[in-house]
Amino acid sequence: MKNKITENYVRGLVSKNLRRLRSVHNISQLNLAINAGLAHNFINDIENCKKGISVKTLAKLSVALDAEPYQFFLPETMSDNSMMHYVNDFNDSLQKMVKDLTQNYIAQGNKPKN
Repeated sequence: MKNKITENYVRGLVSKNLRRLRSVHNISQLNLAINAGLAHNFINDIENCKKGISVKTLAKLSVALDAEPYQFFLPETMSDNSMMHYVNDFNDSLQKMVKDLTQNYIAQGNKPKN
């Protein structure tokens, strides 16, 4: 495995995981760029492996996607045990979405009917 870890390999991991996290959160490159305070073309370049990212950019993307930094480095192929990372990501995203929708619904003065 160690001989596989090159700059291009890491850049590819970040690229694929950024795209995956955007998809999980159903956010476009443009909206991600706005939320992270980055240029749209920079997000595109990251996803197309044309550019790498700094720790500062990783932090901005993590905040904008409500993701932990390690989630940008998950390997492409994983064992069944490692697949739980993806399942947990999906579960977390669903829980956050339900929480946000519920808060927005209640904030608009709509009380759930029992």
